Amino acid sequence: MSAWLKQVQFDDNGLIPAIAQDYQTGAILMVAWMNHEALQETVKSQVAVYWSRSRKKLWRKGEESGHTQKVHEIRLDCDQDVILLKVEQMGGVACHTGRHSCFYLRLDAIEGSEDLQWNPVDPVLKDPQEIYKGTHE
Repeated sequence: MSAWLKQVQFDDNGLIPAIAQDYQTGAILMVAWMNHEALQETVKSQVAVYWSRSRKKLWRKGEESGHTQKVHEIRLDCDQDVILLKVEQMGGVACHTGRHSCFYLRLDAIEGSEDLQWNPVDPVLKDPQEIYKGTHE
């Protein structure tokens, strides 16, 4: 195992959280998980590869949608247990809902009430039905 990879603190399941951030704007696009193989493949290809916990396999971001993430920089936090990928989001859509970012819900007060609710505040840029046409049949 490479010296740089030995420094990365994976959890008991062999995973580390990975934040994808737009390399130009700084916007947080998504959070996913990586294992050793995903991180090594990301470094080698300079295209984001994650570990899908639900599918239990490598997930090459954009393999179905075409919305890949070109990696410009990889950082490791001070505790060495979170990866930050500074990426160029190809196609401008990171979220499976067709939005630029997965973080499109904002917690707002309901007018005239003390209650709170989550409101979508970012537009759908591409209809998810068009993004995944024929891939989930």
